[in-house]
Amino acid sequence: MRLFPALVLGVPMIAQTLSPYQERAERFLQLVNPSYQSLTAIQQEALWAASTNVKPENDAAAEWSSKAAAAFNGNPFLIKEARELLQHRAELKPITVRELQRVLFNAADAPMTNPQLTGRRIAMETRQASTQNGFTFKLDGKTISANGLDKILEESKDLSERQKAWTASKENGPVLRDGLIQLRDLRNGCAQELGYKDFFALQAAKHGLTSEEMLKLHRDFLTVLKPLYLQLHTWAKYELAKKYQQPVPKALPAHWINNRWSQDWTGMVDGVNFDAFVNKEKGWTSEKIVKTAENFFLSIGFSKLPESFWQKSDLYPVSPGETRKKNSHASCWHIDLDQDVRSLMSVEPNFQWFSTAHHELGHGYYQLAYSNPAVPPLLRDSATTAFHEAMAELVSLATRQVPYMKATGVLPADYKADPIQVLLAEALETAIPFMFWGSGTMTEWEADFYAGNMPADQMNTRWWKLVRDIQGVEPPSPRSEAFCDPATKTHINDAPGYYFNYNIAFVLKFQFHDYICKNILKQDPHAANYAGNKEVGKYLRTWLEKGATEDWRKLLKDATGEELNTRAMAEYFAPLTKWLEKQNKGRQVGW
Repeated sequence: MRLFPALVLGVPMIAQTLSPYQERAERFLQLVNPSYQSLTAIQQEALWAASTNVKPENDAAAEWSSKAAAAFNGNPFLIKEARELLQHRAELKPITVRELQRVLFNAADAPMTNPQLTGRRIAMETRQASTQNGFTFKLDGKTISANGLDKILEESKDLSERQKAWTASKENGPVLRDGLIQLRDLRNGCAQELGYKDFFALQAAKHGLTSEEMLKLHRDFLTVLKPLYLQLHTWAKYELAKKYQQPVPKALPAHWINNRWSQDWTGMVDGVNFDAFVNKEKGWTSEKIVKTAENFFLSIGFSKLPESFWQKSDLYPVSPGETRKKNSHASCWHIDLDQDVRSLMSVEPNFQWFSTAHHELGHGYYQLAYSNPAVPPLLRDSATTAFHEAMAELVSLATRQVPYMKATGVLPADYKADPIQVLLAEALETAIPFMFWGSGTMTEWEADFYAGNMPADQMNTRWWKLVRDIQGVEPPSPRSEAFCDPATKTHINDAPGYYFNYNIAFVLKFQFHDYICKNILKQDPHAANYAGNKEVGKYLRTWLEKGATEDWRKLLKDATGEELNTRAMAEYFAPLTKWLEKQNKGRQVGW
């Protein structure tokens, strides 16, 4: 039994005696933590190779490394010991309880209490990722990248061309459908091995919530925001009908919107098209965009990114003529749960990538912040995954502030725009439609898919019912069950039960932004500039450096003085709601 020197600390000897269960837990975690960190590094390195260079040998290595990690994380002894120790949580330190809970969450992803089930899941997820990452999109019989399809949707005014591009973007759904159905059963089975009702219940439990509580949380978000969304939707359909010289529809045709899933509505506000300022002609390169993002963090007191970030990341599009294929979704990777942080992007000189680069580096700096001796490897993660996305989204929000864009040279010093138009663009492109897509369509569909036993012959039908009912969007032509449009979204395949984190993060980012602007910057939340203010960086590090060592609700209350709610978000867009109501007077609102 370990004792601390009482005479030095001035505490009675009896108060310093660790409980037998705390000692037992510490011995157990001294075994688990370094093993977990080492195996994570091996697995992440293999998955990185499979995502940045899609070929059979890399897929095989990724599958092998995932099985090795599963053999450890899902070991029946680890599960048994963690469960037994947690029965005595009153005798354990709070951080120890959190480490043991993380052991069980890790095990639920790959429980070796049923090695055949876990092996099948790993193999199927490897095949699904390879199919997704290696898919070749075609338009008019010619190969086209995802970026190429996005470019057509962003720029073309020809509805026929837009519809062809939108339809082409859904071509990978059918080839992913059967794998997704198999993965549903395998993921549910793994969650059930650890006592969860289904996979969605497991994901909700990682936030300390039940499935019902998680769904209610998101439905409550949308209830508060729906009046604004209805006004935005109405304004948008009238504007787009005028642009395309079409009758005003009830629901928005999906190919009228610049995003493949209608999750954000870009390019609709005249005079607030920042792509006009971030392009090759204005001297922007892909490299300059990423360096500008790093400089944002340096200016608020963070250190330079490790040199390994620049050596090992995959930041730019595959060169013309190169046969290598890679995942097209931007991401940031914490390879070794220490200093090896990398980003996978395909940065091009436009404003979307300007914002995305800042977002991804937000993840990277969070990862580096909690990689410190006070945070054991098991807890080198955000307080919840939503906190990770909140940090990244907070930085994205900061990059859209006009004072910051002027300071970085994106906008000229004499740039002037109507504040309402800037707010309108921000609502359309980065906030409100995304809430109804993520908290609505994505969260409801995945809950139905995993927890509701959605019939396999209704996957697409139920998807489009949600899209129409919640988002007010409909496809340009009928979408039968021969298609599988939910599977065209990366996260449905390789980050299941994850998407609701983005929407919790969107609510969080406005709470953090509101606090920073009012208490640190003393600036209008609509016209703030974080850059150059070391106090902002100091504030961020107070919660970034804690990783997952504290409950997210406590961390939020300590950081903002309030619980999770949409107050800050609703206040931020309140001036826009009033303006839209005037614009839409006499128009049919809703669909």
